[in-house]
Amino acid sequence: MRRHALPRWGKLQAATITRPDIKTMMAGIEAPIVANQTLAAVSAVFAWAAKEELVTVNPCRGIDRNATKSRERVLADSEIPQFWSAFDDAGLVAGSALRMILLSGQRPGEVAHMRREHIADGWWTLPGGPVPSLGWLGTKNGESHRVWLSAPVQAILAEMGDGATGFVFAGSRGRAVVKLDVAMRSVCTKLGAERATPHDLRRTFSTTVTGLGFGRDALNRVTNHKEGGVAARIMSLVEGRTNEKIVQLRR
Repeated sequence: MRRHALPRWGKLQAATITRPDIKTMMAGIEAPIVANQTLAAVSAVFAWAAKEELVTVNPCRGIDRNATKSRERVLADSEIPQFWSAFDDAGLVAGSALRMILLSGQRPGEVAHMRREHIADGWWTLPGGPVPSLGWLGTKNGESHRVWLSAPVQAILAEMGDGATGFVFAGSRGRAVVKLDVAMRSVCTKLGAERATPHDLRRTFSTTVTGLGFGRDALNRVTNHKEGGVAARIMSLVEGRTNEKIVQLRR
């Protein structure tokens, strides 16, 4: 909503937004899945507005979503060192954020909004709910989470500076880094590699965890992924070892 809808319509009356406006918005979003997700979010707002009699119709109703296909991209062991090196071309901030995703297995959006205030004693604590004053959006599943920062991760954080407050991966004007997906596309183009996304780095981490012999419950705990509530009962025991394994692969 903030990225694709409000910049277009933030100053308009809701009732003046039409189906062609919705279609134009979707056409301007490159990633089909993101366009579909934005359509769903906008539709939910208009559905609520119609229920409250603020508008008479939902302009999203009946608009077809983009056709998508399931894809699961995992970097091969031989690709990891290539991508690791190519991240340098993405710039210090974006490249470091992408390395952080690969080493920690956390969600790209949460890594992008990582705050120094949430780091203490070797741990990164991710509040489940939003913290508007800090620009923290909360975790995807609303569950608070704690991540052990292994030595390779701490080296990345040290390279980003030692400020006591603010976003770790700060872009222009101190805001959270954006367009990590664009950076990944550029890296793939440079390497002549199959398309990969920031989330595929998280998936690569997860595959490495299971490849080391750890079960799904432990993986869920490390990546803050809820599956039947089981993950909440598992101790986070494997991340440090997994990070070291990924570093070995890139070497």
